Amino acid sequence: MRSSKRIPFAVLLIAGLACIVPDLAVLEPNAISTAAAQTVIAGLTQNAPQGTLLPTLEAVPTVTFTPAPPTFTPTETSTPTQSLTPTSVSTATLIVPLISVSIPTNCRNGPGKVYVLVGALLVGETAEVYARDPTNRYWYIRNPDPGPEFCWAWGEYATLTGPILLLPVYTPPPTPTPTLTPIPSPSFTAEYASLDSCVGWWVEIKLKNTGPLPFKSVKIEVKDNVTDIELVALSDGFTDLDGCLKTTIKDTLGSGDTFIISASAYTYNPSGHNIRALITLCSNTGQKGACITSKINFKP
Repeated sequence: MRSSKRIPFAVLLIAGLACIVPDLAVLEPNAISTAAAQTVIAGLTQNAPQGTLLPTLEAVPTVTFTPAPPTFTPTETSTPTQSLTPTSVSTATLIVPLISVSIPTNCRNGPGKVYVLVGALLVGETAEVYARDPTNRYWYIRNPDPGPEFCWAWGEYATLTGPILLLPVYTPPPTPTPTLTPIPSPSFTAEYASLDSCVGWWVEIKLKNTGPLPFKSVKIEVKDNVTDIELVALSDGFTDLDGCLKTTIKDTLGSGDTFIISASAYTYNPSGHNIRALITLCSNTGQKGACITSKINFKP
């Protein structure tokens, strides 16, 4: 029993010497424990009586505990939701320029008066603008009236709002070939009516306006081919002398009208003579405007 008390002391002594003596090798803790255990076994073997069974020391396995990764129990999570209201929803809005006018403005199938009229933009109306012409004087808009979907409006009296500078430039369609409206041609018929007299003798000619234009002035030339005397009279309006008693005046010989006019008077009776008469009618006074001349030959 005395020997067993000395073993711990020996262990402590060896450990102390290791701290004091630098060159002294220090055994690992497990080695020290093993040496101490062998010393104890040797002492017990030497002092143990014969036939005594000594306990067998088995090496205790070293168990290394590796910590397991922590296990997380998933918890119920709530997915955040966003309540969309009309104010929180961003909507891309296409902005189209608009046009309005201070004076009613025609809308045509091209940028100019030579194009066909297809609609009109009135005061108080607005229309969408989709393009402009190269001069920035006409605007290609949605037609506010029935007919073609789009037309060109003059911008003289227009007010435009929106992104005008982003509008494309459209090349105008070809200028239409103007249709020539034929100028109405004046026409009339003339025929000898009678020979009348009061102070002198004069021939009377019956006129009928067969054209679309009215007549407002006349020139009548009568020539006696026997005496070679020619008389000329010019007047605004038309005069009919009925002998010495009555005079009828007509300012305008309208389309379809018939009237008898009196020529200048001869100082003699031209009955039986060959007379040539040139009658010129004009649409304006003073023998101006559209004029036409007719010639007739007759014997009073």
